Amino acid sequence: MNNSDYTILLVDDEPDILEFVSYNLKKEEFKVIKASNGAEGLKKAIKEKPHLILLDVMMPGMDGIETCDQIRKTPGLENTLIAFLTARGEDYSQVAGFDAGADDYITKPIKPKVLISRIKALLRRYAQSGSSEIEAENIQDFGLLFIDLDKYQVRLKNQKLDLPRKEFELLTLLTSKPGKVFHRDEILDKIWGNEVVVGGRTIDVHIRKLREKIGEKFIKTVKGVGYKFES
Repeated sequence: MNNSDYTILLVDDEPDILEFVSYNLKKEEFKVIKASNGAEGLKKAIKEKPHLILLDVMMPGMDGIETCDQIRKTPGLENTLIAFLTARGEDYSQVAGFDAGADDYITKPIKPKVLISRIKALLRRYAQSGSSEIEAENIQDFGLLFIDLDKYQVRLKNQKLDLPRKEFELLTLLTSKPGKVFHRDEILDKIWGNEVVVGGRTIDVHIRKLREKIGEKFIKTVKGVGYKFES
């Protein structure tokens, strides 16, 4: 796909930021939609179904974390790419962002070329999601846990689970080779890609969220190394 095939929604309460980021994205021929607060951003996301949403964290009313959480709960938007673009660089803010379902966390200030590179890396993963590098059969049946890669479905005890894109990819990576210990660097490379800089806590947040949904028994921690799946 060309850049012109992608729609990006910018959500920020600072007009100067909206104009600056919008200008640089349009130069790359992306289609750009703007919103000045979280509530407006959610409405436009539902209406426009963008490929990627860039969210500020600190906004009046509905902040970026709450907006991200609401987007993830909205049918049809569960797997939309979401990246925070914010001046808040603290660890707890990043953890909160990933915990809400974000795919990336980009700290301002950032050079336009670097921002565009991060965005293109995210969108490449979006385009390649149908041909993931994760090696797994199309159907994985572990008794209580059932995964259908073609239908992008996970069932636990015959109950359907709604997993955001990164949680699904992480689960299918681990289940592709039950018993194998996946090193943290390998997980970061295969799920987030080496072109996007994310911290090690990103994995921990997604593992914790997976455990909350499928239970503690399936995913084991190997201290100082990584994680493995046991059925």
